Amino acid sequence: MSQSRRHQTSPTLSVLDLVPVRSDQTSGDALAATLELAREADRLGYRRYWVAEHHNMPAVASTNPPVVMAMIAGATERLRVGSGGVMLPNHAPLVVAEQFSLLEAAYPGRIDLGIGRAPGTDPVTSYALRHGAGGVSDEAVTRFPEYVDNVLAMMEPEGVAVAVAGRQQVLKATPAAAGVPEMWLLGSSDYSARLAAEKGMPYVFAHHFSGSGTAEALELYRSTFRPSAALAEPRTFLTVNVSVAPTAEEARLRALPQLQMMLALRTGQPLQAQVLVEEAEKVQAPPAQQDVIDAMAARWVIDAPEAARARVAELASTYDVDEVMVVPVAGAHVGTEPGSSPARVETLRLLAALSERSARAD
Repeated sequence: MSQSRRHQTSPTLSVLDLVPVRSDQTSGDALAATLELAREADRLGYRRYWVAEHHNMPAVASTNPPVVMAMIAGATERLRVGSGGVMLPNHAPLVVAEQFSLLEAAYPGRIDLGIGRAPGTDPVTSYALRHGAGGVSDEAVTRFPEYVDNVLAMMEPEGVAVAVAGRQQVLKATPAAAGVPEMWLLGSSDYSARLAAEKGMPYVFAHHFSGSGTAEALELYRSTFRPSAALAEPRTFLTVNVSVAPTAEEARLRALPQLQMMLALRTGQPLQAQVLVEEAEKVQAPPAQQDVIDAMAARWVIDAPEAARARVAELASTYDVDEVMVVPVAGAHVGTEPGSSPARVETLRLLAALSERSARAD
């Protein structure tokens, strides 16, 4: 059945989590809140739970996807757990292959490896990642296609032959693999769409971050896709920032902290831990900056339950996908238990009617 026919009722829902750190939290609190959110996503029937890779950001604790993934997979039962994504130029391909092969061995059939090309950090941290212990060369970005092939090959049960000192040696990511993670290419430009199509790999465009160019990137991917041994036809889904509350006004208030953080990121302002809703309400943005906030909010799903569900279904139809990965961006009010994120949990619960037909057999 073609992808364009599978989402005619309701799209399947998944979750992307940056492990946000609020002004009232430690990193440990943020991780505890993420585990609570993952358990709820598992209970509600969401398909996947992915975590991002970002470094040296006061409001993001998701610095090491494989570590966070191990915690989430161990705390849940059914979810596919993945990276959204590992920024491959920051890491030696063998290290990535080893980490995800072990995750697949521990949680067979539940691991996704999403790979990206962006640095996911500032220039100083990028330099430290690439030139510290075991650093990656400056050519890592230009060699990205080669690195993707290396990771794929090393995760295969038979490994890959490597020429060392004139002799062929077999290199395996793990000694006795029984399966391999599902590998996706991620991107926010045409580059990854074209590469994923060329290699016959699943592909995800970062709609939640970019907000523009989604249709063009997905069309490029689909129109130039070459079938591979792993994938016979194009496979993709949509990502979107979401804040859902009992009322549209409350959903808007809960989205304010994340909107203000994204404004700071895009305008070069100093970054800080995610503020609480009451702190965000006191901020009076200049008209030009408010226009940026309003434009971002218009691309997000910020609404009461029925309208939010309709918007998510509309996005799935517009972009011809049968799965939508939501980024629950709802902030917290003053007095919230630090190790919890009730507004993010409520966002998932209020959208759960859409996930009734999630692929539990995945």
